[in-house]
Amino acid sequence: MSNDHYWQGRWVCDEKAADLLESLEESAQHVLCGDRLTPLTVMRAAETLAAKLSRSDDHLRVSLAGMLADHGLPSDEIDSTFAALATALSRNELERKVNRELGGLESARLTRFDFRVPVFEAWVPVGLLTHIAASNAPTVGVLSAVEGLLTGNLNVIKISGTDSSFTAELLAALAEQDPTGLIAGRLIVLRFPSTRKDWLERVIKPADAVAVWGGEEALAGIAELVRPGTRMIDWGPKLSFAYLTRDTWSANDVLHGIAADICRLDQQACSSPQVIYLDAEDDFEVVAFAQRFARVLAAVVQGGQPRTPDDQEWAEINNTTVVAELEQHLGLTKVLTAGDGSWRVLADRRPALRASPLYRSVWVKPLPRTKIAATLRPMRRYLQTVGLAASRHDTAVLARAFLSTGVQRVSTPGKMLAGYAGEPHDGVYALQRYSRRVDVQLDDRFDTDTALDDLVEAGELPVPAVRVTPKSKFWTLQSGDGEVFFLSGGSSGAPQLSSFTWADYAEHMRIGAEAMLAGGLDPRTDRVMNLFFGGRMYAGFISFFSSLERMGAVQFPMSADPARLEEIAASIVDNNVDTLVTLPSFAVLLFTEQAELLRRYRGVRKIFYAGELFSEHQIAWLREQFGIETIHSAAYGTVDAGPLGFQCQDSPAGVHHLFSNLYTVEVLDQQLDKPAPAGSIGRLVITAHTRRGQRIERYEIGDLGRLVGEPCPCGRRTPRVELAGRMGDVFRIGFQTLNYRKLQRIAEEAFGYSGAFQIVLDNGDRMTLRMASGEPDEIVREFIARSGQLAEAVIVGGLHLAAEITEPSTFSRTPTSGKVIAVVDNRFRSAK
Repeated sequence: MSNDHYWQGRWVCDEKAADLLESLEESAQHVLCGDRLTPLTVMRAAETLAAKLSRSDDHLRVSLAGMLADHGLPSDEIDSTFAALATALSRNELERKVNRELGGLESARLTRFDFRVPVFEAWVPVGLLTHIAASNAPTVGVLSAVEGLLTGNLNVIKISGTDSSFTAELLAALAEQDPTGLIAGRLIVLRFPSTRKDWLERVIKPADAVAVWGGEEALAGIAELVRPGTRMIDWGPKLSFAYLTRDTWSANDVLHGIAADICRLDQQACSSPQVIYLDAEDDFEVVAFAQRFARVLAAVVQGGQPRTPDDQEWAEINNTTVVAELEQHLGLTKVLTAGDGSWRVLADRRPALRASPLYRSVWVKPLPRTKIAATLRPMRRYLQTVGLAASRHDTAVLARAFLSTGVQRVSTPGKMLAGYAGEPHDGVYALQRYSRRVDVQLDDRFDTDTALDDLVEAGELPVPAVRVTPKSKFWTLQSGDGEVFFLSGGSSGAPQLSSFTWADYAEHMRIGAEAMLAGGLDPRTDRVMNLFFGGRMYAGFISFFSSLERMGAVQFPMSADPARLEEIAASIVDNNVDTLVTLPSFAVLLFTEQAELLRRYRGVRKIFYAGELFSEHQIAWLREQFGIETIHSAAYGTVDAGPLGFQCQDSPAGVHHLFSNLYTVEVLDQQLDKPAPAGSIGRLVITAHTRRGQRIERYEIGDLGRLVGEPCPCGRRTPRVELAGRMGDVFRIGFQTLNYRKLQRIAEEAFGYSGAFQIVLDNGDRMTLRMASGEPDEIVREFIARSGQLAEAVIVGGLHLAAEITEPSTFSRTPTSGKVIAVVDNRFRSAK
């Protein structure tokens, strides 16, 4: 007994499939209430499969090609079928499709559409989705199933009993590329004839939606079986035609384009032209055009591999041709046919739209533009594509006229069968038809939540099997289709150019807004001044501008400038600004230099920072001296990797939740590329799963940190990381390995110091502690007394330790971001 059916990862025989059909509803409940299948999982598997289909010698493609050949497809059509599949399944195409049709790659997450109200919306699966595939198009069932997977449904694909196992084998191969098993669990492919009414009823009755391809009779038969309330998605028969104006119908490229559209897939596609309309009323012009076009069609057919119709199809072709030949005696038609029967051009003086018998058969009819509506509107439910050849002005006029009659698509000759990612299908978005739009309306307990799913799940995406790329090798990472470029701040080395698409940028600004909302920024009430540095291709100012715009917050886009501190402070007071987004070092500089005015104002209640860390003493100083209530990280991220996490209101300093739906963060040993022991500090290595402008896979961002295992009081289940500084914060001098953070803590504990702190290293084992206040000799004595390593470096290692007191504005800063550079290492520069 042959195993003709694919059921959730295994091949089964008729008898077993019949048993399993009895529990189809239970299977649906189990799958749909289990782990969620994300579009990213489907895209990764599809990308791998597309690569296999692109290689003509791949075992899978060879096997599938044999199935198509056995069903009569010519070799050129087989090649074009695989090329079309490889394109449709590519990562770029699927991303564009999901973004266009559902608004984002995480459309199934319950997220806010308005950051000012706790209302969450999502596209969720319609449920059990049954696909009744047509037998005349081998890829229809596959691509419909992929759309069903992208929307998270349990998919039952019914293919004709006379079809090969092409659809089942290809979908099984897709499932094999997914190590999670979630794709396999959502695929059932059954091969049986529609005459098996009992099976047909068993795949339709429990369905939440039924997608159907086929003719009027097939659709009517399925409709009888669909339960009331079940969504029936009708991909029924459509008619397409070409329309040529007088100034284009003699153009050679136009005629060749229409002929190519007719020959491609032998008119089996709904978008294949079955009629050529001329913007004319003269019957002689119609016949003359038909004669010219017949010569072009003959040449195009001769250059291809036309498929031979079966007996039933030949009967329809012969019947149509014979009737048209008889009507020639009435002066109604003119029939032009190939001697070998490979094509037919049927000129007809009557404008009424009618189907052709296909297989390179086309009607030529007059249809003056004044009669378009009267002729076509009665057929509106069948209209699909128009291949329009006209002048620029006429194209605009006629396109609108055709759309008004019910036409779904307007294209140009030669491109009628082409499409684009995210194109509407028969006037609707397929992914939306395979989904439900849902909402959850909540109360003020959820004012700072941006995604309800964060409270119940924390699945992390797997990382690719590639080597770790160190920060110094960032330039080697695969580039994509960059559209907007930013320079990194340069605080840990020379600034590096990072590339993003506009889709990347929009996604990053969205999650940047989510991060600030989680931290307590209230777009309903807060008056926010943007005090990041801008220009010079630095992302800080413009990114926070866009995130605040996304939130709908009141914003004063001032930007940071150490030379304009008095103006900035005055603007804060004059505009009743109560919230700042800025760098810690700039905040300290501003409140130090403008202390009198800002202390008197005491209106700044919140500071959201990024790019650096506030020390505990700096936070205490701002709260005590200026009455600031909330000091939170605005977001954790880097220019090169993107926004990685956020700090909720329950997180202690330095601890961030990770955006695990978009990124995977590994904590690796500080020396070896292996996981660091649980809870210990290691190198943070990032994989960005949705980055398009540049491939970021296992990239060492230069930060140190540890994963926090304890659950967060806020209730979110997303992973958390505690930052432990930059890798550059650890340096070696005087035979000792010293840590910037530990030395900064000495300044805070010994002197209650809350200002900027910088270490400068020079040749000759010279190290300078740069601070904004204090007495140099006392600073040196206290540091040596409090740090055994530093004392040993001075006594044994010959370290020359000094302290320098200088204005905060003179500290060395990065040229783009304005960050204070923690460790200025001049040793290598001066040695060159």
